[in-house]
Amino acid sequence: MAPSNGPPPQTGLALPLIYRLFFLVLEPVSALVGAYFCHARQARYLTLLDASSAAAATYATGAVPLGTSVALSQLAAMYLFFALNEAVVLRSTGDLRVWRAVLAVLLLADLAHLYALRALAAPPRGSGVYHDVLAWNAADWGNVPWVYAGAALRVCFLAGVGMGTTAPAKKLQ
Repeated sequence: MAPSNGPPPQTGLALPLIYRLFFLVLEPVSALVGAYFCHARQARYLTLLDASSAAAATYATGAVPLGTSVALSQLAAMYLFFALNEAVVLRSTGDLRVWRAVLAVLLLADLAHLYALRALAAPPRGSGVYHDVLAWNAADWGNVPWVYAGAALRVCFLAGVGMGTTAPAKKLQ
């Protein structure tokens, strides 16, 4: 058997800048911001999400109820997981199968995230939570168009839009 000169060369992805920028930088950072607000600024997070129910929940004590606080901290942990999946897992591989699997799962999470907003689509807001740009607050901007953008980019990636051929692997930044 002939001696080996090291591991075989890997092939990686020739990723368009928009995919690298969004999936490896912008979206993980935004997920970390969401995690921060869910865990450390819970009353503010609830107020941005739905001011009337947040006021009712915190009216008596001025604090978030214990069960709500725990649920928000668990949501923060999920935002952290989301950020790490993109920032660490995707950055660690140039394998297109891994990228497709991770982004397909995140696309399903995007759809579930948008579906979870359906309760906010009840009166008095109506379906405007999904499309009334002028009525959106900071939380709505993170919950609706930002998720639309991520989902759209995932669909484009999964459909191969803008993807070149494989190239020698290099560190994804």
